[in-house]
Amino acid sequence: MLRRLRLRDFRCFEGLDCSLAGGVTLFVGDNAQGKTAVLEAVCVLLRLQSPRAAGVAELLRFGAESFSIEAEFGGRDLLYSVAGARRRMAVDGDAVRRRGDYLAQTGLVVWMGNDDLALVRGGGDGRRRYLDFAAAQIHPGYRTALRCYERALRARNFLFKRDARPQWDQIEAYTKLLVEHGTVVAATRAGLVESLAAPAAAAQRQVGGRDEPLVMRYARSGGDDLAAAFEQSRGEDARRRQTLVGPHRDDLTLEINALPAAQFASEGQQRTIALALKLAQAAVLREAKGIDPVLLIDDIFGELDNARRNALLAHLPTSAQKLITATHLDWADQAFQASAQVFEVRDAALRPYAPSGGA
Repeated sequence: MLRRLRLRDFRCFEGLDCSLAGGVTLFVGDNAQGKTAVLEAVCVLLRLQSPRAAGVAELLRFGAESFSIEAEFGGRDLLYSVAGARRRMAVDGDAVRRRGDYLAQTGLVVWMGNDDLALVRGGGDGRRRYLDFAAAQIHPGYRTALRCYERALRARNFLFKRDARPQWDQIEAYTKLLVEHGTVVAATRAGLVESLAAPAAAAQRQVGGRDEPLVMRYARSGGDDLAAAFEQSRGEDARRRQTLVGPHRDDLTLEINALPAAQFASEGQQRTIALALKLAQAAVLREAKGIDPVLLIDDIFGELDNARRNALLAHLPTSAQKLITATHLDWADQAFQASAQVFEVRDAALRPYAPSGGA
């Protein structure tokens, strides 16, 4: 459980020192005040990646040359800081060199936000990231396999574009790496989808309030045999000068009532599916690791109708710590507000929340 969070020069925060209770913490304020940055900092500290930023340069406060995030979490003091090309990770004051060793001592995370609608209606990149984020938290070697695959893919595509005639002896060296690491990536993702399917379908029914069967499948672009797929695609790869099969082209297919959700689901159904995917992610992480993930819920309740909002609140894991942002609390009843710790976020500063909006 996250007990205290300290930021320095992260996003809009010159400094922040925030003590947190268990259960629910609400961060309330207008847009562009820093609410989402608080949740993002927790995600970066616990998982070493941001759900919003493409690189660490985006996380620096304007004009700053470094940032740091510290927290008391699970009885340990965690630190992550970046200064130029230098990154530092520490647990209880002891530096940790390897990313995997650090992540093994931190916590699990599920991020829920309005952008999750893209999981249903957007391209395959977002769905692959959804699977990768969960898989890396469950399987320690997954991120290494994924990074090795991505490096080999970039090199193979570079060789196709560099030479007018493919240098197959060089290309095949990277093809072997793609087969080796891509097999691990695809098999892990496929197993994860099998684990997610049942809790996602259950969450879809409970949050949606209707018996609308949700079916999810992992679709492999090259089938089950990657080596054969690369061999069969060899001519087309050369013609198109890029790698056309493999886990980077795989997808997660979603069907509601036996129809593709992106084309045939209503917006309300699509929102419910996106919520169901994240609730299933939380359930699978808990099942795999025996601990609840921290739920980082970014400004989604104002976008839901009353029925879905109440159903989601009822379906959230009761024992999980939940950090929630909102522009207002009109959606939250008095009992829910009374049970939560509430902060107002204004001008990159936190203060006790007053219903009138004052300090």
